[in-house]
Amino acid sequence: MTAYAGDISPRDTWEKLSQSPDARLVDVRTQAEWQFVGVPDLSALEKQPLLVSWQVFPTMARNDGFAHQLAAQGITTDTPLYFLCRSGVRSKAAAELMTSLGYSQCWNVTDGFEGPLDGTRHRGTQAGWKASDLPWLQG
Repeated sequence: MTAYAGDISPRDTWEKLSQSPDARLVDVRTQAEWQFVGVPDLSALEKQPLLVSWQVFPTMARNDGFAHQLAAQGITTDTPLYFLCRSGVRSKAAAELMTSLGYSQCWNVTDGFEGPLDGTRHRGTQAGWKASDLPWLQG
């Protein structure tokens, strides 16, 4: 796959979103994850995350319409895009795909929304958007 712009921490993503009026956060998780786990709350930045699934729940087949659905959100090839998933795997794949399609500023948000499993096999406690104390909403 084509190299994307790079990896960026959730806190640095928040800073970039606050500094650039055109920058967009793209949450590539599933509808079920948005509804039951939560979504980043960008209202303090007068923005909303773009919700476009990389995989389709419940089969988890890759969303073949991903690039088209994202482009339909009004972004351009120079829009700074920050891709977020649960832990950073799907978002990396999305950043690679969009880079290969000519989008020049695609970043992967490291550790995603929930981060890795901790010692008790729970997410959201040691890395990622939630553990970085960034705003989010549930349900």
